[in-house]
Amino acid sequence: MKMYSGLCNSTTCAPSVRIRRVELRGGSGEGRGGAANGDGCAPPAGPAEAELCAMAASRLPPSALTLRQFLRRQQVLQLYRRILRALRDVPAEADRRHLQEWAREEFRRNKDATEEDAIRMMITQGHMQLRELQRALKLAKS
Repeated sequence: MKMYSGLCNSTTCAPSVRIRRVELRGGSGEGRGGAANGDGCAPPAGPAEAELCAMAASRLPPSALTLRQFLRRQQVLQLYRRILRALRDVPAEADRRHLQEWAREEFRRNKDATEEDAIRMMITQGHMQLRELQRALKLAKS
């Protein structure tokens, strides 16, 4: 796969900006366009390339999420939405509001969690609680 990147090098660009550089003049990927340092990036050949690298790194916010963090965040948001949607089916208004506040408080309380294993465990527990809620609502309807 041939693509042209922002010409970065692992010492001058953010780690998430490392994209493989490809020879612009054609060829087999050896020489100037090859991955000289083994990580898919080559050092900038001149000031223009170094400036492009700096621009690519500056476009990323300082707190940019990794792909794994982004996907985990999407799982959490999806779980939160599913719980709130399930709570719409609670027949008693007071119970519904109480459960909504409970769910919101649980997510707020754990919003600063950063340990991957703890987050995975909380997601699993949330899915179990959601299934339990759905079963209880199904039984209440029948």
